[in-house]
Amino acid sequence: MATMKRIPTQLMVGLGILLIGGAIVGGEYFLVRWYPGHKAVVESETLAPTAYKSDELGFEMQVAAGIDRKQESFPGGVRIYAPRLMGAGPSLLITSQPNPDQSAEFTPQDLAKWETVGSLQNLPDYHFEHTRINDRDAVLIWQYKNRGMELTTRIIAPARLVEVNCIPGSADQSLYMKACDESVRTIKVAGPPSPPPSDAIQEVAPEK
Repeated sequence: MATMKRIPTQLMVGLGILLIGGAIVGGEYFLVRWYPGHKAVVESETLAPTAYKSDELGFEMQVAAGIDRKQESFPGGVRIYAPRLMGAGPSLLITSQPNPDQSAEFTPQDLAKWETVGSLQNLPDYHFEHTRINDRDAVLIWQYKNRGMELTTRIIAPARLVEVNCIPGSADQSLYMKACDESVRTIKVAGPPSPPPSDAIQEVAPEK
């Protein structure tokens, strides 16, 4: 019976060093060169605007492509979302209703309530912003809810009240929260123009 030749220890050590060195070089290429470029492509594709318009609901907007995969209409609103096999996907739940008193601005009472509810109820990561979106009075509210951040946007026009709840889902929270923010800041509510604001709120243009 033939005896098996043992692989020299030095050769095994050399092969081990070669494999480890190759893994380090490959990891460096992944982290330093390939991954940043890949991440930039993913972000660009996710944030790319897609047009949505509803004459029935009285608004139009540019929805981030990473969210705009499917649409489900229901009385008084629409859900725009991206389903996922595992976990919850990002979604926009948009409702629209007539403005009964035809006011063009939220009342000081409503603004004060939305601004202070975070501190009064000890809500984590609560942030309130009063702004204008496409020359309409608007508020944006970020809060931690259901184990993730959510963005609620309310826009008032003489003809309509529009509310948007955007959830980034279980994917990249930072990226999809940015997709939520950029999407809601493009909303244009139909109807007669709003009169000039009564205070010094400045128009916030969507990021490009």
